[in-house]
Order: sequence, then C-alpha cells, then structure tokens
Amino acid sequence: MKKSINLFSLFLSLIMLFACQAPGDQSAQSAGESSEDQKIQGQAAVQDEESSQNILQVAINSDAHSTLVAGVQAAELENVLVNAGPLTVFAPTNEAFDQLPEGTLDELLKPENKSKLARIIKYHAAPGNYTTDMLNDGQRLFQASGHYVTISKENGKVSVEGANIIGSVEASNGIVHVIDKVILPPDE
Repeated sequence: MKKSINLFSLFLSLIMLFACQAPGDQSAQSAGESSEDQKIQGQAAVQDEESSQNILQVAINSDAHSTLVAGVQAAELENVLVNAGPLTVFAPTNEAFDQLPEGTLDELLKPENKSKLARIIKYHAAPGNYTTDMLNDGQRLFQASGHYVTISKENGKVSVEGANIIGSVEASNGIVHVIDKVILPPDE
C-alpha cells in the first residue's frame, strides 16, 4: 500500500511538473512554424482563411507596405490593427519611407524610440471608416495619436497633410488608404 502511494505521488508530481511548464519554455519549434510566426501574439496571431482581411492582413500581404509592417511590429501595434474598428489607416508605401532623411527610419526602429515610432504610426490612423467619397476639402480628422490632420480635395484627388491617396483597400475592420508620403505629427 505504501509503495503504491509513493508511485502515485511520483506520477502526480511528474504530471504537475509538465502541466506547470510555461508555454514559452518549449525549445523546439513546431514543424513549419518560423520565428516570424512566433513574434505575432494576441488577436494579430489569429488566422481565418474565410473572412475578409483585416487592416493588418492587408498591410502584411502588400509588398509595397513591408516597411510600414516592420514599423507596426517594432512599435507593437499589431493588435490595434486587428481590433473590430472601424479604423481608417493612411498607409505610406515603402517608397514613401524612402523619402525620409537618410538614417531616420533606422533610428525610429531602435527599441529606445518605440514610443516615438508608435506616435508616428498612430498619426496615420483615424477612428471611423472614411472612404474617399466621405473626405472633404478642409475637413479635419482626429487621429489615434491625439492630433488632427487636414484633408485636401481638388479635382477629385484627395490628400492628407500633403500626402496623396493613391489607392484604397477595404478591410473587414475599416479601410486602408495608400499614401505616397509619410506624414509626421507636430512636435510636442
């Protein structure tokens, strides 16, 4: 009887040991899972092949927005872009980021500049769903950064703070307006 209690205690201890192991303690990756897949957490990691793409998925699947996606990931804002929204994002292309002064992007991507980078990215996002038809000349939109941007509309062409909207993509949680320039919030 005493021997069976000791075996039971040993068995129970082993179960507790494995059950209490933190998920992050696993050293082996699952087959086919890259280290890039492991970075994305929370709602941003949810994959759904049947629903329309959310704003983050639209950006990730656009070769022209890889720099923006890198910035969103560095600022840890992925989960913001997958929330229910609606959200309007003015998404600069890679070429727009190339127009920044040399070294600016590298500096912003450093961990110590995470809050500055997040503020710049939030300056490109407005709560609500604004199609180009809804945007009017002189209109001011409140941005997630706490600032306002001014819309210009002339001859059917729409721009935000001087950045031209060159295309738009609807997403399940809002709309992405592709822009040709990075817009920077005012210094505080």
